[in-house]
Amino acid sequence: MLQAIHKMMHEIDSRADGHVYGAWLYGSVVLNDFQQGWSDIDFVTLIDGPISENQAEKLLMLRQNMLKAEPDNPYYRSFEGVIANLYEYCSRSFQRLVYWGTSGQRVTDRYKPDVFSLFELAKYSKPIYGDKAWILPAPGREELISAVRGHYDAIRKYAVQTNESLYSCGWLLDIARCIYTLRFDDVISKTQAGFWALEEHLFSDDAPLRKTLEIRKNPSSFKDRADIILWLKELGPVVQLYADVLEHELQNA
Repeated sequence: MLQAIHKMMHEIDSRADGHVYGAWLYGSVVLNDFQQGWSDIDFVTLIDGPISENQAEKLLMLRQNMLKAEPDNPYYRSFEGVIANLYEYCSRSFQRLVYWGTSGQRVTDRYKPDVFSLFELAKYSKPIYGDKAWILPAPGREELISAVRGHYDAIRKYAVQTNESLYSCGWLLDIARCIYTLRFDDVISKTQAGFWALEEHLFSDDAPLRKTLEIRKNPSSFKDRADIILWLKELGPVVQLYADVLEHELQNA
């Protein structure tokens, strides 16, 4: 994976005409929780200068082109993040940036950095191109509470019914991590949050959380199992029961 990361950053710098100011990893990779088949390689790359339309077009499909050139390398498809101008990122006002996400990629002038991501970048990020420290302060408690509330609203809206994707049980880990954040003003890995929730007996029925942790440890071995698919599709009510616990924590916060 490390070789793929360094090669990706070299290719980004080449397409940015050598103007990369710095690049940082955050998320599961630096929190020692990367699981192939589930996790992403989260990154931010900042350019010291404007990103031209030509540079953006070269960067847009880079991860797909690298995967096409090396089809046996499983990591290129996992890269997710933004390539943006340094000063625009700091001001959160963009003329042009390149965004790589789970559902695709785009060149855009609209992007709002996620509060949890900014917190991880400030406290736990690892520079992977250059040795510069992260440039923005960590969000404060009020921002974290607001972000958790937004995540809670999304759970109530989108996780009433679940599908056969393994990410359906990931809602349980997200809830555990949100509760940890509310209690400690910190962000930890999803796996750590899950084990912490079990130790604290946060949920009256912890069997679904235990199964989720087993799946996250080795997702490929559970992906096509008929019993797991059925369980995932019927998980919505369980997610909402776990969300009840998060709601209580939010009220106390």
